[in-house]
Amino acid sequence: MSDVSDSLDTIDIQGLMAILPHRYPFLLIDKIVDIVSDESARGIKNVTLNEPHFTGHFPGNPIMPGVLIIEGMAQTAGAICAKKHYGGRQSGVFFMTIDNAKFRKTVVPGDVLEFLITKTRQKRNIFKYSCIAQVEGQKVAEADIGAMMVAPDDQ
Repeated sequence: MSDVSDSLDTIDIQGLMAILPHRYPFLLIDKIVDIVSDESARGIKNVTLNEPHFTGHFPGNPIMPGVLIIEGMAQTAGAICAKKHYGGRQSGVFFMTIDNAKFRKTVVPGDVLEFLITKTRQKRNIFKYSCIAQVEGQKVAEADIGAMMVAPDDQ
């Protein structure tokens, strides 16, 4: 892996689509801000009622599924890793572990969900992140995630 940049600032939706293979309805972040290399960042997700999971989870009481909150955390971490180590080229980032997941409050349409991620460990192409999801400064979920990056040429 090459060290492309230690001074990242933001990644907008166009940049995310260049880096991540995910597309609607599974691209679960709208932008990433406050990026410090691959060490930390804050992903932003504007939660809206027109997202397909709300039709069945739960009709009349729409709640964002916890697994999608975890996925948003992972996408935020994967995007900053790819940006730093692969220059923004699309790379494979594969989930390896989800540990210590806790859900504290529901996330509903109209919320702005923030994914605060901090790298806790890296060994070669294996990354571990501590993640917190929050709405208006209140923690709604947390988890430790691990992922393996695969170079764009190795896929």
